[in-house]
Amino acid sequence: MAIHEVRLVRRDVVAEGTMAFYLSRPAGFEFRAGQSLLFRLIAPPETDGEGDSQTFTIASAPHEPELMIATRVRDTAFKRVLKSLPPGAALGIDSPNGDMVLEESVSRPLVVLAGGIGITPFRSMALHAAHARLAHRMLLLYGNRRREDAAFLDELQELERRNPNFRLVAVISEPQKSARPWSGETGLIRRELIEQYVPEPKAALFYFAGPPAMIAAMHVLLEELGIAEEAMRYEEFYGY
Repeated sequence: MAIHEVRLVRRDVVAEGTMAFYLSRPAGFEFRAGQSLLFRLIAPPETDGEGDSQTFTIASAPHEPELMIATRVRDTAFKRVLKSLPPGAALGIDSPNGDMVLEESVSRPLVVLAGGIGITPFRSMALHAAHARLAHRMLLLYGNRRREDAAFLDELQELERRNPNFRLVAVISEPQKSARPWSGETGLIRRELIEQYVPEPKAALFYFAGPPAMIAAMHVLLEELGIAEEAMRYEEFYGY
């Protein structure tokens, strides 16, 4: 049984094949930047083997008035129903959970490695840090295949201009397949790129999120750089 009932306020396309869903926020509902929620469809018109509930990271920041999630729009019953819900439709949510949250300590710089829709927890963290004027120094390496696939990129670029403690390095692996010009970093998030932008990687705290294959690759990469397990915070995103 869901703990809270929320209402769909609106939805927006935030990248090609990716939608953001804005939901009413229950009175007194608190969460930490980086946490997630279990969302439940209420009496959906169709279902499949993936069920009527799914966990999403909260992409909105704790200070924002609405709850927001963002997801790739795959062809599943859950996603079809979610995409077709009219404004005002009810959904159920549980209490926030997850341990990949912004560290209280600012003694170490934060290096964030995000792939695709794995950006959602870090949008929340970056906006929260700027709003609360936290002293955290944060570098975000954000990888996508094309510029069109990069959700929230314009917003993050604007945030970089406003917050001197936040730096964004967007990385596009297949710029030749994009209809939009790209003059930034290309290829994949890799050792040389981390060494270029992180002068002392062993002094940093690393966050990363994305599909399982990316998580495994980032884990190996950081181990090769001599990063200890205790300096890693990560979360796998399945089927998003």
